[in-house]
Amino acid sequence: MFILISMILAQEAIRPVNTYSIVAYDEVNGEIGVAVQSHWFSVGAVVPWVESGVGAVATQSLVDISYGPLGLAMMRAGKTPQQALEGLLASDPGSGLRQVAMIDVKGNLAAHTGELCIAEAGHRTGKNYSVQANIMVKDTVWAAMGDAFEHTDGDLAERMLAALDAAQAEGGDLRGMQSAALLVAKAKPSGFPWKDRIFDLRVEDHPQPLKELRRLVKVARAYHYMDRGDEHIGKGETAEAMEAYGSAMEIMPEQAEIAFWTAVTMATSGQLEASIPYFAKAYQKDPNLKTLLPRLVKSGLLGSLANDAEAMLRMSQGK
Repeated sequence: MFILISMILAQEAIRPVNTYSIVAYDEVNGEIGVAVQSHWFSVGAVVPWVESGVGAVATQSLVDISYGPLGLAMMRAGKTPQQALEGLLASDPGSGLRQVAMIDVKGNLAAHTGELCIAEAGHRTGKNYSVQANIMVKDTVWAAMGDAFEHTDGDLAERMLAALDAAQAEGGDLRGMQSAALLVAKAKPSGFPWKDRIFDLRVEDHPQPLKELRRLVKVARAYHYMDRGDEHIGKGETAEAMEAYGSAMEIMPEQAEIAFWTAVTMATSGQLEASIPYFAKAYQKDPNLKTLLPRLVKSGLLGSLANDAEAMLRMSQGK
């Protein structure tokens, strides 16, 4: 199988992705991830590879994309990151141009910076992480990244973002910034891959990709709380749902839709009185949402409330 995949991927052009990245594992909750920034368009489509319950790969420099899917496939089959990386390098005539890091869900690591990678290039491994960079302004970038990851509190995403910020603060890519990405997967696969990624975020082209990536992480966190609130509502756990919705609105108070859908969910679950202030808050921020409400009736999304004229009036007016 590996040979077949290699033959297919070998047809792809080798692309020069010169960048800094981190692969890391959180031994507390088992999360695994990659974060990356590069002066290259859509770096998230090339460098980072993650699979829940398996591991993570960053493939860069004069990049051979196949290291990503093949590395994951080999780790899934029981190879250690070191075995997987050594096998791929041994069969690659361009190994001296590659920079690759792999980590599995046990925290095992392997990293390679080829002798032909464009200076300044290097990597550093530590407990549960590897940081790597090439074409940097200074050869101190990867050390700064490692220090930042080790000394930052928070979840895996926050710690990896800190590593990227540290790289840029140290001078970063000689050519500047362009794109960034963050992938974080859950500890154990659910059998539904689309549910296993906690963060799957890409900034394709932006003058400040790290700032934009942090903004997207903030938005994602808010909507994670919204999803959690909906789950609690479905279980009849009102207090827990309101706490989750409140957290979402605290993260993004400017987002009218968060307040609006919180109100809709509450109203349709029998909490009409409690929902009215949230409707009012949503309409204050975006009056267009008043027009959206009656459209929900036609879609059957308001249940029995659609036939309650008084309830509909109060919801539409937010009072």
